[in-house]
Amino acid sequence: MTEDEFDAFYAAAFPRLTGQLYAFTGDHGEAQDVVQEAFVRAWDRRQRFLADGAPEAWIRTVAMRLAVSRWRRSRRWLELVRRTPPPDPTPGPNPEYAALVAALRELPEAQRMAIVLHHLCDLTVEQVASETRAPVGTVKARLSRGRAELAKRLAGDEADGRLDEADGRLDEADGPVRKESGRGR
Repeated sequence: MTEDEFDAFYAAAFPRLTGQLYAFTGDHGEAQDVVQEAFVRAWDRRQRFLADGAPEAWIRTVAMRLAVSRWRRSRRWLELVRRTPPPDPTPGPNPEYAALVAALRELPEAQRMAIVLHHLCDLTVEQVASETRAPVGTVKARLSRGRAELAKRLAGDEADGRLDEADGRLDEADGPVRKESGRGR
C-alpha cells in the first residue's frame, strides 16, 4: 500500500471507526486517540496489515484493545490512589507570620526588600547593598525606616504579647527589639 492509498483509507475509515469506538468507550476524545494509535500501528505493519484482507477490522480490533488497556490502566491507577492515604494536611501560616507578611506588603518595595534580605535571608548589610546595588548607607536607612514602620504596623499584634519571629522578642516598655545574631550588624 502506497502512502497515498493509506491516506485515502485513513480519510474514509477514520470517522466511521471513531464513531464505533465512541460507542464502545463513551468518550469521543478517547475514541479518536485509540483509533489514531491503531492507524499508527497499522502504518508500521502495512504489508502484513493488507495481507489480512480486512484492514478496517484489524484497526477496529487494535483500537478496542488499546481502549480496554487504557481503561484497565486507569482503573489500576484509581485503585492505587484509593489505597494511598491522603497526605497530612499542611498547617497554614501562624497568625504572627500572616501579620508580618501583611505588614511587609504595605512597605515600599525597597524597604521590604532590604528587610527580607537582611532579616529573613540572613544577609549582612554589605551583602544586601551588593544584591540591591544600593550604597551601604542607603540600605541602613531603608532597614531603619522599614523596621520603624513595621513596629508601628505590628504594634497592635505585639501589644497582645505575641512573639514576632522576624523582629525578635517583645519588650513591653520599649516595643519590639531585634534579636542580635552576633555578626556585627
